[in-house]
Amino acid sequence: MNKELLDLYTDYLLSSFGATTATGLSELMKGEISHDEITRLLRSECATGKQLWLYVKPYVRTIESEAGVLIIDDSIEEKEYTDENEIICWHWDHCKNRNVKGINFVSALYHSREVSLPVGFEIVAKTEHYIDEKTGRAKRRSPVTKNEMARTLIRQAVANQLLFRYILADIWFAATDTMNLIKLELKKEFIFALKENRKVALSQEDKLNGRYQRIDTLDMPDNSTRLVFLEGVSFPLLLVKQLFTNEDDSTGLRYLVSSDLSLDFDPATTIFQKRWKVELYHRSLKQNAALAKSPTRTVTTQTNHFFASLCAFIKLERLTLATKRNHYALKASLYIRALRSAFDELLSLKSAFLPPIPA
Repeated sequence: MNKELLDLYTDYLLSSFGATTATGLSELMKGEISHDEITRLLRSECATGKQLWLYVKPYVRTIESEAGVLIIDDSIEEKEYTDENEIICWHWDHCKNRNVKGINFVSALYHSREVSLPVGFEIVAKTEHYIDEKTGRAKRRSPVTKNEMARTLIRQAVANQLLFRYILADIWFAATDTMNLIKLELKKEFIFALKENRKVALSQEDKLNGRYQRIDTLDMPDNSTRLVFLEGVSFPLLLVKQLFTNEDDSTGLRYLVSSDLSLDFDPATTIFQKRWKVELYHRSLKQNAALAKSPTRTVTTQTNHFFASLCAFIKLERLTLATKRNHYALKASLYIRALRSAFDELLSLKSAFLPPIPA
């Protein structure tokens, strides 16, 4: 992918407040860059996680630390009115509890020294067609699960010698295969949220005899920890029961599980709180980096626009680090400047072509 054009295209994504098109960028550049050049950029070979790492690596190396964490999560960018294909298709949204049409992607986000940078991604591609036995309707599915994608991203981060100790993820990625990979093969630690219906044994003897019980039936005080054994995991785990308060002052219970038995309640919950950075990343990627603003229609152009949006987010995060202004303040500043320019141009047109309003 042409680096200079990519840099220009990401600038365009960050400075735009409506749809982003090849024609729009060409007009903005007064024809110095043609529509066809931008189209060729988006039609070039599909960008991959490897290209993202090569792009972000120089910036990661300046902020990485042993205290850094790797966060795994997925999100969906809805595209209700775009034609369906392998990546623009129907996915189950666990936040909305319904199927939505759009791009489903899994991200590896690195957070260190108050900076968050995406270091890997996988887009869910539903390339297999099948007939649902219950409904008789034709459907799509991916040959690779999101948990398998997560394990690929984790392996890549370790292979890239990224500095971190803990991997954080929500309940959807707390698969036993992932836990075993992290602790036994990669020699890292994890803190995952667990669904309340997951079953644990309270001792090695109970595990050997198959005596498991749901974690929400355990006699545990709020904001406490205990040692447990999870089915399918050979090593003991630290279970955390956390009572938390929402923004609306309602309360909820969260169960966490960690491979690091040296932790107690406060450090475990403090470290896991960093997982929220991935939610902020998803929000800014969609709202500030023009993820949804492209009219591209093919798998290749949609993938490359997605990649460019990731690069735009990285650029925005670097600007935040340099200016000490958050993403939204930076975008607001661009918007005000654009509005002022438009307002001044309108005043100039009025002065030139419209008679003064009679007194």
